[in-house]
Amino acid sequence: MAESEVDLTAEKYEKHREAGEILSQVRTETAERVEVGASHLEIAQYAEDRIRELGGKPAFPVNISIDEEAAHATPSIDDEETFGEEMINLDIGVHIDGWLADTAITVDLSGNPELAEASEQALEAAIDIIEPGVDTGDIGAEIEDVINGYGYNPVVNLTGHGLGHWEQHTSPNIPNRAVSQGTTLEVGDVVAIEPFATDGGGKVTEGASEEIFSLEREGSVRNRQARDALEQITEEFRTLPFATRWLETDRAEMALRRLKRNNIVHGYPVLKEDDGYLVSQKEHTVIITEDGCEVTTL
Repeated sequence: MAESEVDLTAEKYEKHREAGEILSQVRTETAERVEVGASHLEIAQYAEDRIRELGGKPAFPVNISIDEEAAHATPSIDDEETFGEEMINLDIGVHIDGWLADTAITVDLSGNPELAEASEQALEAAIDIIEPGVDTGDIGAEIEDVINGYGYNPVVNLTGHGLGHWEQHTSPNIPNRAVSQGTTLEVGDVVAIEPFATDGGGKVTEGASEEIFSLEREGSVRNRQARDALEQITEEFRTLPFATRWLETDRAEMALRRLKRNNIVHGYPVLKEDDGYLVSQKEHTVIITEDGCEVTTL
């Protein structure tokens, strides 16, 4: 689509903005509640409930990643974990009628403020160069330079991403390092920029635990609990990620196992650095405008 044809006042962009406004407030309020001894589950539920109170819906379960964890960690229904002197990443999403905003912040209780600062400054540097025609590889180079300048590594196998309608991750990918063949951003693109910085090697791998899922395809199952779960998933979450603890059917874990076995849903294992290392994260959602970008989650 030519630049002149993109109407940034269209309803979908207004919904992206509304989602971002709600999300900005919820991120701030939630981060203020993170302290040693606070409950992971209560923090996640606070954020998700607050999103609904303000007129939005969670775009995915609140991610609470601790120390070496980078993504896809969310409390289970009976989670009893509390925060210690750790590095904590909060990744939160909101949607209005399927139009999304996505943001993340590091709350450092571990005594490593420079690592948190590295991802934050990398994000600011990336946003400074975003405009129509910029190559995503150049954005990645900017992120990598800033993080390397702090003496840390970017997490190279996690990227920023586009935000679609009822789709949390779409093209283009926004790398966290320099790449030779990127994608050119255009007016009207809605993208989440999310640098991850680590004192580890810079590559995450899949852990064993899985509490977040999303619909893979439509299907049918005989089991009543699995059928009830699938009905809620397709009606309420559609293709967006959801948490086991959101399901209203009894024996939700068993229902999900059946749906997964039938390739109707797929899970998101926790992604983590090697044990003993730390990961920080900072993320904003932006709309590409004629002369730069508009940050919806400030």
